[in-house]
Amino acid sequence: MFKKILLVCVFALPLGVLAQQKPINDRAIWLQHLDQLAKPILRSLANDSLRIVMPQTMSKFIDNANNRKEVAYLEAFGRLMCGISPWLNLEGGSAKEVALRNQYRNYALKAVANAVNPKAKDYMAFERGGQPLVDASFLALAFVRCPWLWEHLDTQTKDQVVKAFLATRNTKAGFSNWILFSGMIETFFCKYGYPWDNMRIEYCFRQFEQWYVGDGVYSDGPPYHWDYYNSYVIHPYLANMVKELGPKTGLYNWTFDKIKQRNERFAVIQERLINSDGSFPATGRSIVYRGAAFHHLADIAWRKGLPKELSPAQVRGALTAVIKKTTESPSTFTKDGWLTIGLYGSQPDLADFYITTGSLYLCANILLPLGLPETDEFWSSPATKWTSQKVWSGEAVLADHAIE
Repeated sequence: MFKKILLVCVFALPLGVLAQQKPINDRAIWLQHLDQLAKPILRSLANDSLRIVMPQTMSKFIDNANNRKEVAYLEAFGRLMCGISPWLNLEGGSAKEVALRNQYRNYALKAVANAVNPKAKDYMAFERGGQPLVDASFLALAFVRCPWLWEHLDTQTKDQVVKAFLATRNTKAGFSNWILFSGMIETFFCKYGYPWDNMRIEYCFRQFEQWYVGDGVYSDGPPYHWDYYNSYVIHPYLANMVKELGPKTGLYNWTFDKIKQRNERFAVIQERLINSDGSFPATGRSIVYRGAAFHHLADIAWRKGLPKELSPAQVRGALTAVIKKTTESPSTFTKDGWLTIGLYGSQPDLADFYITTGSLYLCANILLPLGLPETDEFWSSPATKWTSQKVWSGEAVLADHAIE
């Protein structure tokens, strides 16, 4: 009799309650997001048809429509690859994940070949104004993060990639985070044994030491402004340059410990910026990059460099909440699966003058921890509340303090 009553009660539960009893695990959510972002770009580029299918949506405030339209394809490709590269480099996992990775590895190899082949329809503009420097550097960082990809390119494609990257040396980087774009391309050259320009890298470390304003935060050029560029570019670039150059040279040891300490502090700040529902302050330019606001937190988690204040499980929970929040609006994607301009769905008025469809795919960089195997504690540890959840549920939380 008791069993019958229990059975009736279970079937009387709302569907939402039943769904909560068997939640999709976090890694599955992340892989679904990766697939949704990557498929339109990589499948099309692998088939040499990205220019045919990718929308040419641009900010209503666009400054140079013709030029922005031309470089948008490199934006989409470089930014996406930068985010999914650690996962492409990973081996093993479930049969389903391995099959998905093998498919995207195949797409990626063909996509790179088409992007740098002058005879391909999807050949990309690496010399058209200043913007290609930015997105060539994201592609360079993808190769830095994914040796598998570089090692499996044929010789001709490698030569064409190097030629494309060398062409960006003709671009004068702006006096801002842009100097890091030049630095990352030189880091790529150093990693893979090509002649590299030490001065371009030294300039990055020296100048950002001058732009350090305190408590783990850098100014993006001479005037300080509150936005997410410490995460979009500055911290991840400095940290990955240190990671690659440290073992190879002894030229920059004077800055490594400083960068590490600031890197850890900014991770603490980033985790505390994520609200209990996954939202975060919508402040500063480029806010339509969505989850890329936490590029740094994802990067330091992937590099297994989280400070003692942050457990991998709480960071996983916080980043998962950001992914859910920034994609839950029905208008986040077009009917054909392309990102729309906005932070929470389609919000075109949020776009700065340089934003195109391609720009938006920097959001893929929140996915970096997929480069850790599912057995890593980042994925296998039980769910843990992140700081905002603890604070706003009345739990005991240690006070936050500056590092200086």
